[in-house]
Amino acid sequence: MAACLLAVDPEGLGGAILRCRPGVERDRWLATLRALLPEATPIRRLPPGIGDDALLGGLDLSATLARGLPVQRAGLLEATAHGVLVMPMAERLSRATVARLTAGQEAHRYAMVALDEGIEDEAPPPALADRLAFLPDFGAPPSAAPFNGGQVAAARARLARVETDEALIEAILGTAMAVGITSLRAPALALRAARAAAALHGRTSPSSEDVQLAVRLVLAPRATMLPAPPEEAPPPEEPPPPEPNPEQEKQPQTSDKMEDVVLQAERAALPAQLLATLAAAGLRARTPTAGREGAERISLKRGRPIGSRPGEPRNGARIALLETLRAAVPWQKLRPRPEHARIAVRREDFRIQRFREASESTAIFVVDASGSAALHRLAEAKGAVELLLAECYARRDRVAVIAFRGKAAEMLLPPTQSLVRAKRALAGLPGGGASPLASGLDAALTLARLERRAGRTPLIVVLTDGRANMARDGRTGRPIAEEDALAVAKLLLAEKHSTLIVDTAPRPQPFSSTLAAAAGGRCLPLPQAGAQALAGAVRIGMAAA
Repeated sequence: MAACLLAVDPEGLGGAILRCRPGVERDRWLATLRALLPEATPIRRLPPGIGDDALLGGLDLSATLARGLPVQRAGLLEATAHGVLVMPMAERLSRATVARLTAGQEAHRYAMVALDEGIEDEAPPPALADRLAFLPDFGAPPSAAPFNGGQVAAARARLARVETDEALIEAILGTAMAVGITSLRAPALALRAARAAAALHGRTSPSSEDVQLAVRLVLAPRATMLPAPPEEAPPPEEPPPPEPNPEQEKQPQTSDKMEDVVLQAERAALPAQLLATLAAAGLRARTPTAGREGAERISLKRGRPIGSRPGEPRNGARIALLETLRAAVPWQKLRPRPEHARIAVRREDFRIQRFREASESTAIFVVDASGSAALHRLAEAKGAVELLLAECYARRDRVAVIAFRGKAAEMLLPPTQSLVRAKRALAGLPGGGASPLASGLDAALTLARLERRAGRTPLIVVLTDGRANMARDGRTGRPIAEEDALAVAKLLLAEKHSTLIVDTAPRPQPFSSTLAAAAGGRCLPLPQAGAQALAGAVRIGMAAA
């Protein structure tokens, strides 16, 4: 059904995300969409790692040299105008490529089919998913398209005459708000899907069935919370006994509010696992940016090519030959050509290659093992750190564990990829004593400097109850200890280290927020979270850091 609706209004619905591995189901869906579209519709495939010159177009070097005039070449996006662009490995698209794809979609009016081949938490960038209407469920048994090509073509011609009223728009907007959808594109896409469904069924305006279908296909996969249950009216004090009426019992009871019908369809379309996760933990079941393997940095020597920039090929930088020639060709008539030379190249024409290199990440866990933390949340903090250590091991990240208690901080586990060593070091962590928070931050800062110097990206995750009472020089007292901790936090901010403060106190402490602000990081107060919820919140914070 999603393929049929997309074939009716491909430009308005934007496209679809197919989350599944390569196989028969995905090929069958693409073949169905291709058969329902007009024969003249261009369908292009986005090559992985395509450059900007092939994507956006640019100077045709051979034609320019032959004619002596600049000759422009059309790019892939312009060639896909009013067609469909199929994008393999959409979960690997960079932000720059997604920005060019979305800008090209607005300019050339093409639909996009993103093939999501990611595993676990890998997913296409949110900016791309926000513009594509459908996320078909390939876990269901395969079925044939409910409409043929002739019916879809008739619906495509009938779509412009389908009208909508304000009540339907308010119902869709109310449903989106009820399930926690904040983007305005999602209800707009749901409205277009309802109009396309009405056109398929030969109606001049969407019915309640069309709206329910649009909600299930467009809004249900984007839901982030459960709809609030309807408030039950208090029963009257002395209700009179109703007299049975056979005629009224035969009449079906219907709802006069379109919004109630839409909400019921939304709740029915949500998978059971998502309902249980949202109700129990209150966390999102999937974070689009989670599961990253490390920060990316720009390099001039190695990595994945991402274009060129003006510069001279020295200090190991590589010359971009074609881009250098493209920069020199338009000026040939104005430059004196050297003897025995086909083209005159000057210093300002040189272009050097740019690369994007993925660096490893090191998650530095700083655990508060003082007496107050041990009394409150040390057991839950241990469980959460073990879960996060397992995820870091799956992503091949390095992990380190620092514990602070008594008078100083202790390196329980140097940066390593051994999950067994990490769990063993954490299991033997005792609790009790004072809380030298500044010493723990100081040890994390020293380790983060070493990791950054080795070319890795450090991330500092501090699990504490925010009750520091010992300074770095051994003096006791909360004001002195907090002042020392803030001084180290300012160093973290100055050196631009990613920091996450997890407040594990029974009640959120104001000093935890102050510490996170001084370090330029985020604070997650979790007064009533267990190990699973704590790990989920830290995972979301790590992805957003």
